[in-house]
Amino acid sequence: MDPVGLQLGNKNLWSCLVRLLTKDPEWLNAKMKFFLPNTDLDSRNETLDPEQRVILQLNKLHVQGSDTWQSFIHCVCMQLEVPLDLEVLLLSTFGYDDGFTSQLGAEGKSQPESQLHHGLKRPHQSCGSSPRRKQCKKQQLELAKKYLQLLRTSAQQRYRSQIPGSGQPHAFHQVYVPPILRRATASLDTPEGAIMGDVKVEDGADVSISDLFNTRVNKGPRVTVLLGKAGMGKTTLAHRLCQKWAEGHLNCFQALFLFEFRQLNLITRFLTPSELLFDLYLSPESDHDTVFQYLEKNADQVLLIFDGLDEALQPMGPDGPGPVLTLFSHLCNGTLLPGCRVMATSRPGKLPACLPAEAAMVHMLGFDGPRVEEYVNHFFSAQPSREGALVELQTNGRLRSLCAVPALCQVACLCLHHLLPDHAPGQSVALLPNMTQLYMQMVLALSPPGHLPTSSLLDLGEVALRGLETGKVIFYAKDIAPPLIAFGATHSLLTSFCVCTGPGHQQTGYAFTHLSLQEFLAALHLMASPKVNKDTLTQYVTLHSRWVQRTKARLGLSDHLPTFLAGLASCTCRPFLSHLAQGNEDCVGAKQAAVVQVLKKLATRKLTGPKVVELCHCVDETQEPELASLTAQSLPYQLPFHNFPLTCTDLATLTNILEHREAPIHLDFDGCPLEPHCPEALVGCGQIENLSFKSRKCGDAFAEALSRSLPTMGRLQMLGLAGSKITARGISHLVKALPLCPQLKEVSFRDNQLSDQVVLNIVEVLPHLPRLRKLDLSSNSICVSTLLCLARVAVTCPTVRMLQAREADLIFLLSPPTETTAELQRAPDLQESDGQRKGAQSRSLTLRLQKCQLQVHDAEALIALLQEGPHLEEVDLSGNQLEDEGCRLMAEAASQLHIARKLDLSNNGLSVAGVHCVLRAVSACWTLAELHISLQHKTVIFMFAQEPEEQKGPQERAAFLDSLMLQMPSELPLSSRRMRLTHCGLQEKHLEQLCKALGGSCHLGHLHLDFSGNALGDEGAARLAQLLPGLGALQSLNLSENGLSLDAVLGLVRCFSTLQWLFRLDISFESQHILLRGDKTSRDMWATGSLPDFPAAAKFLGFRQRCIPRSLCLSECPLEPPSLTRLCATLKDCPGPLELHPAP
Repeated sequence: MDPVGLQLGNKNLWSCLVRLLTKDPEWLNAKMKFFLPNTDLDSRNETLDPEQRVILQLNKLHVQGSDTWQSFIHCVCMQLEVPLDLEVLLLSTFGYDDGFTSQLGAEGKSQPESQLHHGLKRPHQSCGSSPRRKQCKKQQLELAKKYLQLLRTSAQQRYRSQIPGSGQPHAFHQVYVPPILRRATASLDTPEGAIMGDVKVEDGADVSISDLFNTRVNKGPRVTVLLGKAGMGKTTLAHRLCQKWAEGHLNCFQALFLFEFRQLNLITRFLTPSELLFDLYLSPESDHDTVFQYLEKNADQVLLIFDGLDEALQPMGPDGPGPVLTLFSHLCNGTLLPGCRVMATSRPGKLPACLPAEAAMVHMLGFDGPRVEEYVNHFFSAQPSREGALVELQTNGRLRSLCAVPALCQVACLCLHHLLPDHAPGQSVALLPNMTQLYMQMVLALSPPGHLPTSSLLDLGEVALRGLETGKVIFYAKDIAPPLIAFGATHSLLTSFCVCTGPGHQQTGYAFTHLSLQEFLAALHLMASPKVNKDTLTQYVTLHSRWVQRTKARLGLSDHLPTFLAGLASCTCRPFLSHLAQGNEDCVGAKQAAVVQVLKKLATRKLTGPKVVELCHCVDETQEPELASLTAQSLPYQLPFHNFPLTCTDLATLTNILEHREAPIHLDFDGCPLEPHCPEALVGCGQIENLSFKSRKCGDAFAEALSRSLPTMGRLQMLGLAGSKITARGISHLVKALPLCPQLKEVSFRDNQLSDQVVLNIVEVLPHLPRLRKLDLSSNSICVSTLLCLARVAVTCPTVRMLQAREADLIFLLSPPTETTAELQRAPDLQESDGQRKGAQSRSLTLRLQKCQLQVHDAEALIALLQEGPHLEEVDLSGNQLEDEGCRLMAEAASQLHIARKLDLSNNGLSVAGVHCVLRAVSACWTLAELHISLQHKTVIFMFAQEPEEQKGPQERAAFLDSLMLQMPSELPLSSRRMRLTHCGLQEKHLEQLCKALGGSCHLGHLHLDFSGNALGDEGAARLAQLLPGLGALQSLNLSENGLSLDAVLGLVRCFSTLQWLFRLDISFESQHILLRGDKTSRDMWATGSLPDFPAAAKFLGFRQRCIPRSLCLSECPLEPPSLTRLCATLKDCPGPLELHPAP
């Protein structure tokens, strides 16, 4: 064909193409939006006739270059009904650069510059080349308003309705259901110049889109960080905000700019704020400086959104952060464009340190059940298909848990839309058991019926894998062959956008519609491509930790690649992979076996919490019961998960694996941000024996979900919910659920900021938990009146054996009854009365209320309460504010309370004046074995005797104590008693009252008296020598460390004459050790009760006084002749023989 004929043929072909596209202008508009994201589709073009509009659009496509033009031609041939002869001509002619370039170029040049729509970016116009004109305020305002209108119009055009791709319902691009947003609290001051996005989330603080920004002047943080895992909808929400602003909903902002870090990372030079807004987003038609000055002046009404902060490149060298991150830092800190609002989205992980400490953190937590249902209702327009999809989701828990991730919910709906018409009820979800097969069915749904484009899928997968390996998520026309671009556009696998790296530097970029889709296609290439052998394949089967290393600047792009590889290793996927591999089933089977073998090796290793979760995802995707059993049995008995975010899907996957385990397991979630509905994933997990949550994120919604799961865990023995934000509403659900868990042995609600009434509501379940051994309510700030109510519960509940309260600690310890099951199943009325009576008779209660701010009136109430209760093993009221009166009341009540071991009143403000009151009060307590009072050390401890009768059992011991109260003092068995009044500052003036108080205790048994460490002095020693005969027979008297002189010490020798019980006097003057002791033999005879009767005993003691020598031991005593003379004179008057033991 001659050149003229060739040119005529091209013109005829051009005319045919124009006529073809004129028939379907909506399709052409959609492709224009794909290949030229910022192109205007109407406005000034509306005045043109249809053919002229098509010609203008084709011109714009052609000037983008041959790659874009060829990709467009391939889309025409793939998606439109093109006659075969015309398709051949289009692909053979317009697939090349020669012949058509001159014609289209000439027609393109004929279009005046004024035809360019204002929505397209213009080259940057420098204002520095000519003198700046003075403009009045009104003119400046008009320029600013014109730019703001241009900004809003451009956004409106950007979010105009899209045309669905092949196999997609119309609602595919229209449905939007906001995910759960929760405000979070976090300290942004962390080492290594970074902050961690894994923050603790406050439950109950749901945030709507309109509430993301507090627009009150100087109120609230200026920077908001939106944290969410992949697929939670962060980018979608960012664009939703931009769309809502374009529609006039966010009218608190005059201007809104949306940037993506995946594009900003391509910038290599430092930018000014003006260049960021005008060169990279939208340029004003004139006078940039005036417009920017207006934006600066009204910065509080400017919103800057940065999507993908986790993708920000951070050079690890000494040069510091990159240019874009530096600009972002200045915007966040207010050094540039001060007052503007900044919002950034990011996956949880290591974030740049430039975020201010007061930045608001908001977590995206995906979909709960109602949101999934709402999304399905919007997605399916027809009533029958909508009901069918809801039924499928309700009957399949696995698919329902996958739909908690919004991206997977969209994929699931697309698959159901494709599967429901051709499958019976229940068969559709059977084809969607996991995430991998969701994507596999999505590819099948988007492909032409009966035709799977194998080569295109594998080639596009190779591009995806190359991008993952190089960290690339943006591709250009030179990176992808035109047929692949057309294939990706036709099947909605690729999305396009305008990439601007500077003034006049614009080109169309392409990316996979979602990062997980890029990973899935890469996995398809690895599993089905003949270019990849199994040795290369296994290198990609690794477990990624969710703990971001301090030296790691970015999160990995291939987090889901091992999961998809594991899913494709399932036998169910073999036909699909074999088809992609052109029937090479043996190669596919070998690769699948290699993946499973790697997972088996990983299952037997000791892994951290994040890697355990990743392994469970991989194993669950394989659908291999043998591998799942190996993994489940290899998990440790104690399985901790600390400080990394977990989703409902993560816990559902863990539950699926644990179903293959026989042994019980302990799960400990400490500091893990958890979604409120996460506990629902644990329903029916019978392997859990201990379950513990510690996170400020857990609140009422979390507690409600947990209450639904608890009764289904048949092995659960320990439940811990600490450090949360639970209120009365959440506790009410748990209180109803706990009685349905009779096997529970330990429950902890530590550090939950529970109110007094909530704590009282919790303890009401104690009688309904027959096996409970411990209830921990510590760190909940209850008042004294509530504490007394809890003490009443401890007294009345027959299974409580200890209540321990000390400052923040509050713990119930219980002893489950030993009755048989048959006895517990008796008639309720008999069981209650008999059970309470038996409990009151058989149990012994320990009550420790330490440092609880108890006062005198509280002691009175406590005494009245304890008198009605069971026998007490120990009562510890140390560290309170009872003072003298309260201590006296407790001492008086000691004999009535039947305390078996100890009463501790230490550190209660007891004074010297109150000591004698306490002594007088305990004089009637027959079981007191020892009283130790040390005011200097704030010690007041009563120890009670352990009688032989008590060894027989609680009932016999109670009868013995009651019998003591009915006997006369002379009839009581004598026992040894110790009164230690040490370091109390006692002086001579206190002795008379003390001895009167002690006089009542002497007839109860042999008394050991300890006055050491006081301030008696010589006068006190002399006065005490006068008072001692009135105290009766003591077993010992300790006067050490009382500041006695040598003469006063030697004067105590006279006591041999005045005290019949004194048989030994030990004096060490320099050490201030002075001890008066009675005869051990007689003391032992009294203690064993071997004396026949009282008169005979008196005669026996008189005989011993005449026959047994007394002993005087002197050491460290500097005796001068005068002192020695006085000592000898004193010794002459001592009755009976005397042994003198002088020592150096």
